[in-house]
Amino acid sequence: MLRWLIGGGREPQGLAEKSPLQTIGEEQTQNPYTELLVLKAHRDIVRYLVRLDDSRFASAGDDGTVVVWNAQTGEKLLELNGHTQKITAIITLPCLETCEEKNQQILTASADRTVIKWDCDTGRQVQKVSSFQSTVKCLAVLQRLGVWLSGGNDLCVWNRKLDLLCKTSHLSDTGVSALIEIPKNCVVAAVGKELIIFRLVAATEGSPGWDILEVKRLLDHQDNILSLVNVNDVSFVSGSHVGELIVWDTLGWTVQACERNFWDPSPQLDAQREIKLCQKPNDVSIHHLTWDEENVFVAVGRGLYVYNLQMKRVIACQKTAHDSSVLHVARLPNRQVISCSEDGSVRIWELREKQQLSVEPVPTGFFNMWGFGRVNKQASHPVKKQQENATSCSLELIGDLIGHSSSVEMFLYFEDHGLVTCSADHLIILWKNGERESGLRSLKLFQKLEENGDLYLSV
Repeated sequence: MLRWLIGGGREPQGLAEKSPLQTIGEEQTQNPYTELLVLKAHRDIVRYLVRLDDSRFASAGDDGTVVVWNAQTGEKLLELNGHTQKITAIITLPCLETCEEKNQQILTASADRTVIKWDCDTGRQVQKVSSFQSTVKCLAVLQRLGVWLSGGNDLCVWNRKLDLLCKTSHLSDTGVSALIEIPKNCVVAAVGKELIIFRLVAATEGSPGWDILEVKRLLDHQDNILSLVNVNDVSFVSGSHVGELIVWDTLGWTVQACERNFWDPSPQLDAQREIKLCQKPNDVSIHHLTWDEENVFVAVGRGLYVYNLQMKRVIACQKTAHDSSVLHVARLPNRQVISCSEDGSVRIWELREKQQLSVEPVPTGFFNMWGFGRVNKQASHPVKKQQENATSCSLELIGDLIGHSSSVEMFLYFEDHGLVTCSADHLIILWKNGERESGLRSLKLFQKLEENGDLYLSV
Protein backbone atom coordinates (compact mmCIF):
# COMPACT_ATOMS: atom_id res chain seq x y z
CA MET A 1 0.00 0.00 0.00
CA LEU A 2 1.30 3.36 -0.98
CA ARG A 3 2.11 5.75 1.83
CA TRP A 4 1.30 9.19 0.50
CA LEU A 5 3.85 11.91 1.01
CA ILE A 6 2.04 15.16 1.57
CA GLY A 7 3.40 18.10 -0.33
CA GLY A 8 2.66 20.61 2.38
CA GLY A 9 6.33 21.51 2.73
CA ARG A 10 6.66 22.60 -0.87
CA GLU A 11 7.18 26.26 -1.58
CA PRO A 12 6.24 27.59 -5.02
CA GLN A 13 9.21 28.93 -6.89
CA GLY A 14 9.22 32.25 -8.72
CA LEU A 15 6.85 35.15 -8.24
CA ALA A 16 4.02 35.02 -5.74
CA GLU A 17 0.58 34.72 -7.30
CA LYS A 18 -3.04 34.34 -6.31
CA SER A 19 -3.07 30.57 -6.90
CA PRO A 20 0.04 29.04 -5.28
CA LEU A 21 0.95 25.40 -5.77
CA GLN A 22 -1.96 23.28 -4.62
CA THR A 23 -1.49 20.51 -2.07
CA ILE A 24 -3.74 17.62 -1.24
CA GLY A 25 -4.30 15.69 1.95
CA GLU A 26 -3.36 12.11 2.70
CA GLU A 27 -6.85 10.71 2.07
CA GLN A 28 -7.05 11.50 -1.67
CA THR A 29 -10.50 9.92 -2.00
CA GLN A 30 -10.71 10.60 -5.75
CA ASN A 31 -7.29 9.11 -6.51
CA PRO A 32 -7.59 5.39 -7.38
CA TYR A 33 -3.82 4.74 -7.58
CA THR A 34 -3.14 3.63 -4.00
CA GLU A 35 -0.74 0.76 -4.74
CA LEU A 36 2.52 0.67 -6.64
CA LEU A 37 5.10 -1.71 -8.06
CA VAL A 38 8.69 -0.49 -8.47
CA LEU A 39 10.41 -1.98 -11.54
CA LYS A 40 14.21 -2.05 -11.74
CA ALA A 41 16.18 -2.96 -14.86
CA HIS A 42 17.79 0.22 -16.22
CA ARG A 43 21.14 1.63 -15.15
CA ASP A 44 20.55 5.24 -16.21
CA ILE A 45 17.78 7.77 -16.89
CA VAL A 46 14.61 6.16 -18.32
CA ARG A 47 13.21 8.67 -20.81
CA TYR A 48 10.80 6.75 -23.03
CA LEU A 49 7.81 4.46 -22.67
CA VAL A 50 5.89 2.97 -25.57
CA ARG A 51 2.77 0.82 -25.50
CA LEU A 52 3.06 -2.47 -27.39
CA ASP A 53 -0.43 -3.88 -26.82
CA ASP A 54 -3.07 -4.07 -24.09
CA SER A 55 -0.76 -5.86 -21.68
CA ARG A 56 2.83 -4.93 -22.60
CA PHE A 57 5.02 -1.85 -22.81
CA ALA A 58 8.67 -1.10 -23.55
CA SER A 59 11.01 1.30 -21.77
CA ALA A 60 14.25 2.90 -22.98
CA GLY A 61 16.73 5.55 -21.94
CA ASP A 62 20.29 6.67 -21.51
CA ASP A 63 21.74 3.20 -20.85
CA GLY A 64 20.95 2.22 -24.46
CA THR A 65 18.81 -0.73 -23.34
CA VAL A 66 15.19 -1.50 -24.24
CA VAL A 67 13.16 -3.54 -21.73
CA VAL A 68 9.79 -5.16 -22.42
CA TRP A 69 7.42 -5.43 -19.42
CA ASN A 70 4.11 -7.00 -18.48
CA ALA A 71 1.81 -4.09 -17.61
CA GLN A 72 -0.31 -6.09 -15.14
CA THR A 73 2.30 -7.97 -13.14
CA GLY A 74 5.37 -5.79 -13.71
CA GLU A 75 7.30 -8.84 -14.87
CA LYS A 76 10.36 -8.17 -16.99
CA LEU A 77 9.79 -10.10 -20.23
CA LEU A 78 12.72 -9.19 -22.48
CA GLU A 79 15.88 -7.06 -22.49
CA LEU A 80 17.02 -5.78 -25.89
CA ASN A 81 20.70 -4.89 -26.17
CA GLY A 82 22.27 -3.49 -29.33
CA HIS A 83 22.89 0.22 -28.92
CA THR A 84 26.16 1.51 -27.51
CA GLN A 85 24.90 4.96 -26.47
CA LYS A 86 21.69 6.51 -25.16
CA ILE A 87 18.42 6.00 -27.01
CA THR A 88 17.03 9.19 -28.54
CA ALA A 89 13.72 8.00 -30.04
CA ILE A 90 11.44 4.95 -29.98
CA ILE A 91 8.27 4.12 -31.92
CA THR A 92 6.10 1.10 -32.68
CA LEU A 93 6.05 -0.28 -36.22
CA PRO A 94 2.53 -1.65 -36.76
CA CYS A 95 2.12 -4.79 -38.84
CA LEU A 96 0.62 -4.50 -42.30
CA GLU A 97 -2.47 -6.57 -43.07
CA THR A 98 -0.63 -8.12 -46.01
CA CYS A 99 2.48 -8.86 -43.97
CA GLU A 100 3.09 -12.47 -42.98
CA GLU A 101 5.10 -11.43 -39.91
CA LYS A 102 2.56 -10.59 -37.18
CA ASN A 103 4.94 -10.07 -34.26
CA GLN A 104 5.02 -6.64 -32.64
CA GLN A 105 8.01 -4.61 -33.82
CA ILE A 106 9.57 -1.34 -32.69
CA LEU A 107 12.19 1.06 -34.04
CA THR A 108 14.80 2.62 -31.76
CA ALA A 109 17.26 5.41 -32.60
CA SER A 110 20.40 6.15 -30.63
CA ALA A 111 23.18 8.68 -30.17
CA ASP A 112 25.44 5.99 -31.66
CA ARG A 113 23.91 7.05 -35.03
CA THR A 114 22.08 3.80 -35.61
CA VAL A 115 18.44 2.72 -35.88
CA ILE A 116 17.45 -0.84 -34.95
CA LYS A 117 14.26 -2.74 -35.73
CA TRP A 118 13.32 -5.17 -32.94
CA ASP A 119 10.93 -8.10 -32.65
CA CYS A 120 9.29 -7.54 -29.24
CA ASP A 121 7.84 -11.05 -29.09
CA THR A 122 11.20 -12.83 -29.40
CA GLY A 123 13.68 -10.08 -28.44
CA ARG A 124 15.46 -10.57 -31.74
CA GLN A 125 17.27 -7.72 -33.49
CA VAL A 126 15.67 -7.85 -36.93
CA GLN A 127 17.79 -5.27 -38.73
CA LYS A 128 20.14 -2.36 -38.10
CA VAL A 129 20.93 0.81 -40.06
CA SER A 130 24.30 2.47 -39.44
CA SER A 131 24.53 4.92 -42.33
CA PHE A 132 23.44 8.08 -40.49
CA GLN A 133 25.64 11.16 -40.50
CA SER A 134 24.06 12.56 -37.31
CA THR A 135 21.97 11.44 -34.36
CA VAL A 136 18.36 10.63 -35.19
CA LYS A 137 16.21 12.69 -32.82
CA CYS A 138 12.72 11.63 -33.91
CA LEU A 139 10.89 8.89 -35.79
CA ALA A 140 7.51 8.77 -37.53
CA VAL A 141 5.59 5.94 -39.22
CA LEU A 142 3.33 6.66 -42.20
CA GLN A 143 1.32 3.46 -42.03
CA ARG A 144 -0.87 4.20 -45.03
CA LEU A 145 2.15 4.62 -47.29
CA GLY A 146 4.09 1.75 -45.76
CA VAL A 147 7.13 3.90 -44.91
CA TRP A 148 8.79 5.44 -41.88
CA LEU A 149 10.84 8.62 -41.47
CA SER A 150 13.91 9.50 -39.43
CA GLY A 151 14.75 13.07 -38.49
CA GLY A 152 18.27 14.30 -37.73
CA ASN A 153 20.29 16.90 -39.59
CA ASP A 154 18.39 15.65 -42.62
CA LEU A 155 15.08 13.86 -43.18
CA CYS A 156 15.13 10.30 -44.56
CA VAL A 157 12.33 8.08 -45.87
CA TRP A 158 12.64 4.29 -45.43
CA ASN A 159 10.57 1.25 -46.28
CA ARG A 160 9.77 -1.52 -43.81
CA LYS A 161 12.83 -3.48 -44.90
CA LEU A 162 14.97 -0.51 -43.85
CA ASP A 163 15.91 0.41 -47.42
CA LEU A 164 16.58 4.14 -47.87
CA LEU A 165 14.07 5.48 -50.41
CA CYS A 166 15.00 9.17 -50.41
CA LYS A 167 16.37 11.95 -48.23
CA THR A 168 16.58 15.72 -48.04
CA SER A 169 19.73 17.77 -48.23
CA HIS A 170 21.29 18.94 -44.94
CA LEU A 171 18.57 20.88 -43.13
CA SER A 172 20.20 22.32 -40.03
CA ASP A 173 22.84 21.62 -37.42
CA THR A 174 20.08 21.72 -34.80
CA GLY A 175 18.31 18.88 -36.55
CA VAL A 176 14.65 17.87 -36.77
CA SER A 177 13.12 17.98 -33.28
CA ALA A 178 9.62 16.68 -34.11
CA LEU A 179 7.70 15.05 -36.97
CA ILE A 180 3.98 14.59 -37.64
CA GLU A 181 1.94 13.36 -40.59
CA ILE A 182 -0.73 15.58 -42.17
CA PRO A 183 -3.06 14.98 -45.16
CA LYS A 184 -2.05 14.93 -48.84
CA ASN A 185 0.98 12.67 -48.22
CA CYS A 186 2.66 15.49 -46.29
CA VAL A 187 4.71 15.67 -43.10
CA VAL A 188 5.60 18.60 -40.88
CA ALA A 189 9.17 18.78 -39.56
CA ALA A 190 10.17 21.13 -36.75
CA VAL A 191 13.66 22.44 -37.51
CA GLY A 192 14.86 25.12 -35.10
CA LYS A 193 12.40 28.03 -35.36
CA GLU A 194 10.93 26.75 -38.63
CA LEU A 195 8.19 24.33 -39.59
CA ILE A 196 8.96 22.74 -42.94
CA ILE A 197 6.24 21.03 -44.96
CA PHE A 198 7.43 18.07 -47.06
CA ARG A 199 5.37 16.08 -49.51
CA LEU A 200 6.03 12.48 -50.50
CA VAL A 201 5.46 11.91 -54.21
CA ALA A 202 5.80 8.82 -56.34
CA ALA A 203 9.36 8.52 -57.59
CA THR A 204 10.16 9.24 -61.22
CA GLU A 205 10.38 6.34 -63.64
CA GLY A 206 13.43 4.24 -63.03
CA SER A 207 13.67 5.15 -59.33
CA PRO A 208 12.14 2.95 -56.60
CA GLY A 209 9.67 4.17 -54.02
CA TRP A 210 9.21 7.83 -53.19
CA ASP A 211 10.71 11.28 -53.58
CA ILE A 212 10.41 13.92 -50.85
CA LEU A 213 9.84 17.54 -51.85
CA GLU A 214 9.95 20.67 -49.70
CA VAL A 215 6.79 22.66 -50.41
CA LYS A 216 6.63 25.38 -47.73
CA ARG A 217 8.43 26.92 -44.75
CA LEU A 218 6.44 28.43 -41.88
CA LEU A 219 8.45 31.09 -40.05
CA ASP A 220 6.01 32.43 -37.44
CA HIS A 221 7.84 31.12 -34.35
CA GLN A 222 10.40 33.33 -32.62
CA ASP A 223 12.38 30.53 -30.97
CA ASN A 224 13.08 26.81 -31.28
CA ILE A 225 10.04 24.57 -31.60
CA LEU A 226 9.90 21.88 -28.90
CA SER A 227 6.55 20.18 -29.44
CA LEU A 228 4.25 19.34 -32.32
CA VAL A 229 0.91 17.53 -32.43
CA ASN A 230 -1.71 16.78 -35.09
CA VAL A 231 -4.97 17.53 -33.27
CA ASN A 232 -7.35 16.43 -36.04
CA ASP A 233 -7.34 16.21 -39.81
CA VAL A 234 -7.85 19.97 -40.18
CA SER A 235 -5.44 21.42 -37.60
CA PHE A 236 -2.06 20.90 -36.01
CA VAL A 237 -0.42 22.73 -33.11
CA SER A 238 3.18 23.72 -32.40
CA GLY A 239 4.79 25.02 -29.20
CA SER A 240 8.13 26.75 -28.73
CA HIS A 241 10.83 27.40 -26.14
CA VAL A 242 9.48 30.89 -25.39
CA GLY A 243 5.88 29.85 -24.84
CA GLU A 244 4.43 30.41 -28.29
CA LEU A 245 1.43 28.23 -29.09
CA ILE A 246 0.29 28.32 -32.72
CA VAL A 247 -2.71 26.52 -34.21
CA TRP A 248 -2.25 25.85 -37.93
CA ASP A 249 -4.66 25.01 -40.70
CA THR A 250 -3.60 21.59 -42.00
CA LEU A 251 -4.73 22.09 -45.59
CA GLY A 252 -3.74 25.71 -46.21
CA TRP A 253 -0.78 25.78 -43.77
CA THR A 254 -1.91 29.15 -42.39
CA VAL A 255 -2.21 30.36 -38.78
CA GLN A 256 -5.68 29.81 -37.30
CA ALA A 257 -4.85 31.20 -33.86
CA CYS A 258 -1.88 31.81 -31.60
CA GLU A 259 -1.03 32.36 -27.95
CA ARG A 260 2.21 34.17 -27.11
CA ASN A 261 4.07 35.58 -24.11
CA PHE A 262 2.93 33.23 -21.36
CA TRP A 263 4.86 35.24 -18.78
CA ASP A 264 2.42 38.00 -17.82
CA PRO A 265 1.18 37.26 -14.27
CA SER A 266 -2.35 38.50 -14.91
CA PRO A 267 -4.69 35.96 -16.57
CA GLN A 268 -6.87 37.24 -19.39
CA LEU A 269 -9.52 34.71 -20.38
CA ASP A 270 -11.10 36.71 -23.16
CA ALA A 271 -10.95 36.04 -26.88
CA GLN A 272 -7.95 38.22 -27.67
CA ARG A 273 -5.46 37.01 -30.27
CA GLU A 274 -2.54 37.13 -27.85
CA ILE A 275 -3.10 35.94 -24.30
CA LYS A 276 -0.49 36.44 -21.58
CA LEU A 277 -0.84 33.92 -18.80
CA CYS A 278 2.32 32.76 -17.10
CA GLN A 279 4.65 34.45 -14.68
CA LYS A 280 8.30 34.30 -15.76
CA PRO A 281 9.95 34.72 -19.15
CA ASN A 282 12.47 31.99 -18.30
CA ASP A 283 9.80 29.48 -17.29
CA VAL A 284 7.55 29.22 -20.34
CA SER A 285 8.90 26.42 -22.51
CA ILE A 286 6.15 24.29 -24.02
CA HIS A 287 7.60 20.83 -23.45
CA HIS A 288 4.55 18.80 -24.41
CA LEU A 289 1.13 19.02 -26.08
CA THR A 290 -1.79 16.63 -26.24
CA TRP A 291 -5.42 16.97 -27.28
CA ASP A 292 -8.94 15.59 -27.35
CA GLU A 293 -11.90 16.45 -29.55
CA GLU A 294 -12.35 19.90 -27.98
CA ASN A 295 -9.17 21.05 -26.28
CA VAL A 296 -5.39 21.15 -26.45
CA PHE A 297 -3.66 20.46 -23.12
CA VAL A 298 -0.40 22.40 -22.87
CA ALA A 299 2.54 22.03 -20.48
CA VAL A 300 3.93 25.58 -20.15
CA GLY A 301 6.83 25.91 -17.75
CA ARG A 302 5.52 24.81 -14.35
CA GLY A 303 1.95 25.37 -15.46
CA LEU A 304 -0.84 23.44 -17.13
CA TYR A 305 -3.20 25.13 -19.60
CA VAL A 306 -6.34 24.02 -21.45
CA TYR A 307 -6.88 25.71 -24.81
CA ASN A 308 -10.29 25.33 -26.48
CA LEU A 309 -9.98 24.90 -30.24
CA GLN A 310 -13.45 26.17 -31.09
CA MET A 311 -13.39 29.26 -28.86
CA LYS A 312 -9.68 29.86 -29.64
CA ARG A 313 -8.89 30.78 -26.06
CA VAL A 314 -7.59 29.31 -22.81
CA ILE A 315 -10.51 28.05 -20.71
CA ALA A 316 -8.60 26.77 -17.67
CA CYS A 317 -5.12 26.94 -16.20
CA GLN A 318 -2.95 26.12 -13.22
CA LYS A 319 0.03 28.47 -13.45
CA THR A 320 1.93 26.54 -10.75
CA ALA A 321 0.76 22.99 -11.32
CA HIS A 322 4.16 21.67 -10.17
CA ASP A 323 7.28 22.93 -8.42
CA SER A 324 9.35 22.51 -11.61
CA SER A 325 8.80 22.25 -15.35
CA VAL A 326 5.98 20.01 -16.56
CA LEU A 327 7.42 17.46 -19.00
CA HIS A 328 4.39 15.40 -20.06
CA VAL A 329 0.61 15.76 -20.01
CA ALA A 330 -2.27 13.47 -21.06
CA ARG A 331 -6.05 13.40 -21.07
CA LEU A 332 -7.70 10.63 -19.05
CA PRO A 333 -11.36 9.54 -19.11
CA ASN A 334 -13.97 11.35 -16.99
CA ARG A 335 -12.56 14.81 -17.77
CA GLN A 336 -9.32 14.10 -15.94
CA VAL A 337 -5.84 15.34 -16.85
CA ILE A 338 -2.52 13.94 -15.66
CA SER A 339 0.86 15.70 -15.60
CA CYS A 340 4.40 14.87 -14.51
CA SER A 341 7.31 17.13 -13.72
CA GLU A 342 11.00 17.58 -13.07
CA ASP A 343 10.08 17.84 -9.38
CA GLY A 344 9.48 14.06 -9.33
CA SER A 345 5.71 14.22 -8.91
CA VAL A 346 2.77 12.96 -10.95
CA ARG A 347 -0.49 14.85 -10.44
CA ILE A 348 -4.09 14.11 -11.45
CA TRP A 349 -6.46 16.98 -12.21
CA GLU A 350 -10.16 17.20 -12.93
CA LEU A 351 -11.45 19.66 -15.51
CA ARG A 352 -14.57 21.18 -13.99
CA GLU A 353 -16.96 23.65 -15.55
CA LYS A 354 -17.77 26.77 -13.60
CA GLN A 355 -20.28 29.52 -14.31
CA GLN A 356 -18.99 33.00 -13.65
CA LEU A 357 -21.36 35.58 -12.24
CA SER A 358 -22.85 37.59 -15.09
CA VAL A 359 -22.97 41.38 -14.90
CA GLU A 360 -26.44 42.89 -14.80
CA PRO A 361 -27.30 45.01 -17.86
CA VAL A 362 -27.31 48.78 -17.53
CA PRO A 363 -30.88 49.84 -16.62
CA THR A 364 -32.73 51.96 -19.14
CA GLY A 365 -36.30 53.27 -18.86
CA PHE A 366 -36.00 56.72 -17.30
CA PHE A 367 -32.88 57.66 -19.25
CA ASN A 368 -34.54 56.63 -22.52
CA MET A 369 -37.04 59.39 -21.99
CA TRP A 370 -34.19 61.90 -22.35
CA GLY A 371 -32.56 60.34 -25.39
CA PHE A 372 -29.89 58.29 -23.63
CA GLY A 373 -31.09 54.99 -25.10
CA ARG A 374 -28.32 54.85 -27.69
CA VAL A 375 -25.63 55.24 -25.04
CA ASN A 376 -27.18 52.49 -22.96
CA LYS A 377 -27.40 50.22 -25.99
CA GLN A 378 -23.72 50.72 -26.70
CA ALA A 379 -22.84 50.09 -23.07
CA SER A 380 -24.71 46.79 -23.16
CA HIS A 381 -22.47 45.32 -25.89
CA PRO A 382 -19.52 44.39 -23.66
CA VAL A 383 -21.99 43.08 -21.06
CA LYS A 384 -23.52 40.76 -23.64
CA LYS A 385 -20.06 39.64 -24.75
CA GLN A 386 -19.07 38.97 -21.14
CA GLN A 387 -22.22 36.90 -20.61
CA GLU A 388 -21.53 34.87 -23.75
CA ASN A 389 -17.99 34.13 -22.59
CA ALA A 390 -18.92 33.62 -18.94
CA THR A 391 -18.57 29.84 -18.96
CA SER A 392 -15.06 28.77 -18.07
CA CYS A 393 -13.40 25.79 -16.38
CA SER A 394 -11.03 25.05 -13.54
CA LEU A 395 -8.36 22.40 -13.02
CA GLU A 396 -8.81 20.90 -9.56
CA LEU A 397 -6.12 18.69 -8.01
CA ILE A 398 -7.56 15.28 -7.06
CA GLY A 399 -4.42 13.13 -6.78
CA ASP A 400 -0.70 13.51 -6.07
CA LEU A 401 1.54 10.52 -6.77
CA ILE A 402 4.89 10.89 -5.04
CA GLY A 403 7.13 7.87 -5.57
CA HIS A 404 10.05 8.93 -7.72
CA SER A 405 13.10 10.65 -6.27
CA SER A 406 13.98 12.52 -9.46
CA SER A 407 12.47 13.99 -12.63
CA VAL A 408 9.52 12.02 -14.06
CA GLU A 409 10.12 12.01 -17.82
CA MET A 410 6.80 10.62 -19.09
CA PHE A 411 4.00 8.14 -18.41
CA LEU A 412 1.57 5.72 -20.07
CA TYR A 413 -2.08 5.16 -19.18
CA PHE A 414 -3.19 1.52 -19.35
CA GLU A 415 -6.89 1.71 -18.41
CA ASP A 416 -7.45 -1.40 -16.23
CA HIS A 417 -3.75 -2.01 -15.61
CA GLY A 418 -3.14 1.46 -14.20
CA LEU A 419 -0.43 4.01 -14.86
CA VAL A 420 3.26 3.60 -15.77
CA THR A 421 5.87 6.30 -15.06
CA CYS A 422 9.59 6.49 -15.83
CA SER A 423 12.18 8.71 -14.21
CA ALA A 424 15.72 10.00 -14.01
CA ASP A 425 16.08 7.88 -10.84
CA HIS A 426 16.46 4.85 -13.19
CA LEU A 427 13.13 3.43 -11.97
CA ILE A 428 9.79 2.59 -13.53
CA ILE A 429 6.70 2.60 -11.32
CA LEU A 430 3.43 0.79 -12.00
CA TRP A 431 0.67 2.69 -10.19
CA LYS A 432 -2.28 0.41 -9.50
CA ASN A 433 -5.97 0.95 -8.75
CA GLY A 434 -6.05 -0.28 -5.14
CA GLU A 435 -9.74 -1.16 -5.13
CA ARG A 436 -9.44 -3.15 -8.35
CA GLU A 437 -6.31 -4.98 -7.21
CA SER A 438 -7.94 -5.87 -3.88
CA GLY A 439 -10.92 -7.30 -5.75
CA LEU A 440 -8.66 -9.35 -8.01
CA ARG A 441 -6.79 -10.77 -5.02
CA SER A 442 -10.05 -11.72 -3.33
CA LEU A 443 -11.28 -13.39 -6.50
CA LYS A 444 -8.08 -15.41 -6.83
CA LEU A 445 -8.31 -16.45 -3.18
CA PHE A 446 -11.88 -17.72 -3.59
CA GLN A 447 -10.91 -19.55 -6.78
CA LYS A 448 -8.02 -21.26 -5.00
CA LEU A 449 -10.22 -22.22 -2.04
CA GLU A 450 -12.79 -23.62 -4.44
CA GLU A 451 -10.17 -25.66 -6.29
CA ASN A 452 -8.89 -27.15 -3.02
CA GLY A 453 -12.37 -27.78 -1.66
CA ASP A 454 -11.68 -25.55 1.33
CA LEU A 455 -14.46 -23.12 0.40
CA TYR A 456 -17.21 -25.71 0.87
CA LEU A 457 -15.65 -27.02 4.07
CA SER A 458 -15.68 -23.56 5.59
CA VAL A 459 -19.33 -23.05 4.58
